[in-house]
Amino acid sequence: MILCCGEALIDMISEPTVSGAQGFVPHTGGAILNTAVAVGRLGVSVGMLTGVSSDMFGQQITKALISSHVDTSHVIVSDRPTTLAFVQLKDGHATYGFVDENTAGRMLQPEDMPDQLTAVSALYLGGISLACEPCADAYASLLNRHGADRAVMLDPNIRPDFIKDQTRYRTRLNRMIAQSDIVKVSDEDLDWIIPGAEPEAAKASLLLQTGPSALIVTRGGDGANGYLADGSKVSVPVKPVQVVDTIGAGDTFNAGVLTELSRAGHLTKQGLRNLTPESLRAAMALGATVAAVTVSRAGAEPPWAHEI
Repeated sequence: MILCCGEALIDMISEPTVSGAQGFVPHTGGAILNTAVAVGRLGVSVGMLTGVSSDMFGQQITKALISSHVDTSHVIVSDRPTTLAFVQLKDGHATYGFVDENTAGRMLQPEDMPDQLTAVSALYLGGISLACEPCADAYASLLNRHGADRAVMLDPNIRPDFIKDQTRYRTRLNRMIAQSDIVKVSDEDLDWIIPGAEPEAAKASLLLQTGPSALIVTRGGDGANGYLADGSKVSVPVKPVQVVDTIGAGDTFNAGVLTELSRAGHLTKQGLRNLTPESLRAAMALGATVAAVTVSRAGAEPPWAHEI
């Protein structure tokens, strides 16, 4: 089972009401939840480790996970509130305002992390959960405890506004990157992690030297590039579709990558260490395919396997 570890929240998406005024409609969201849901819909065994509230929004999150075949046995339930992300859409692109103080997800502690992860063969981590403390330290602790003998994929999805202590964040993130087998970043993320005017390939090489076997760099409308530790590079284009909004696009891309790697038997430490350019390209191609379906729909609504 792939265990997706990180935030599950409610996206409050702006929509007009019957009176004509703008209102907000609650949709399940969060980068890590979106990926878990997408993997579950694609038919691969997946679970989620997160903090979920017992409130009405937390119940909505749990129901959404179960309905998409995501195992919830590692969900940690508390009576703290649910994280809310108020989403404004302009020309299909989303901007966010978060309400995240003292929430069920954010307040997870290292001691809340499980001692045993039976039946879990791979970990997926990332999102705002790696920036918001104390849960960021909890997920770093989880990786320390369980990452050495499981495949690890990391997508930091860096949001500078969430980073209160940049030195502390960089130290934690760099350590987690070094413990990961495959890292996915946007081109903006890569420039934040490795500042400077060097070309993307040079920065990719520097990041891979820290430990990962593979790096994927997404480039918006210009597709994605994949790099292996042996210096190989592959690229995939964006699938042309009519974009409704971009909510959950990167998260669904990650789900496609994880799904293809799992189905092909590559989602192990050894498998990723020996990954070929063709296998990396195939994983990225499925990522692009499922992401294209998601952006053609309103909200983070990834496809089911029969739709691909």
